[in-house]
Amino acid sequence: MTETSQLTAELEQWILDQVRAGQPPEAVLEPLLESGWEQQAAIDAIETATRGFLEAHARENGLPAPSRVPAPIGLNGPSVVDAGDREVQVLASVRHPRVIVFGGLLSDEECERMVAFARSRLSRSATVDLETGGDIVHEGRTSQGMSFERGGDALCRRIEARIARLLDWPMDRGEGLQVLRYGPGAEYKPHYDYFDPDRPGTAKILQRGGQRVASLVMYLNTPRGGGATTFPEVGFEAAAVKGNAVFFSYDRPHPMTLSLHGGAPVTAGEKWVATKWLRERAHD
Repeated sequence: MTETSQLTAELEQWILDQVRAGQPPEAVLEPLLESGWEQQAAIDAIETATRGFLEAHARENGLPAPSRVPAPIGLNGPSVVDAGDREVQVLASVRHPRVIVFGGLLSDEECERMVAFARSRLSRSATVDLETGGDIVHEGRTSQGMSFERGGDALCRRIEARIARLLDWPMDRGEGLQVLRYGPGAEYKPHYDYFDPDRPGTAKILQRGGQRVASLVMYLNTPRGGGATTFPEVGFEAAAVKGNAVFFSYDRPHPMTLSLHGGAPVTAGEKWVATKWLRERAHD
């Protein structure tokens, strides 16, 4: 690191000005590299300045502090990402809410094997009960489902390793895969995946890995009609296409993340998905 590689008040202000102006990460990073900064030190300086500002803003406005979240690609990033054993396409990317649609995350064979295994093990899907910390059947979720233990079999381990590589997030910070089936008319009304910190059951849930910080919904088939994953606050939806997936992150448990989302009703055929929720810390 050179003598100029110090995060001064002036440099911190410049970084924040660039971020507020909507500059892409590379436009903030490049001037630091040109002035003699080592790449990792420059990245750390940008993250420190940005995080400090966000934490101060949260304190001043009575908001939850932001958490680190998976960040698989930047804006205007690569169109194909190396996920270890498979190359995955980037089909769409939204800044706020942070949403990425991936193409070809799963092979046809992997989708079909997961559906075949889950089909005879389904029961009415439950949601987390934020009053008690347990599970409860909710009228807004009309699917059937079953859950795998993390690393439960060779197929799960292969897919989980691929997800960890793709999202740059440790495998032990993820919940086990949950497979869901939506029949004709079934849906999941708009909701948030994070745990509401003001509800009495949340403290118990957070003991096992902390907050959820991101979700990955993988489509195991292509329904004949409907079944999109919707983000109603921003008018965006991801079509349910076999092998594809939609990723979205939320850096704090607050509606400001615009991570309200839902599973639109299936209008023809059925929809199968596998969902992976990612946590702040290791989830036992």
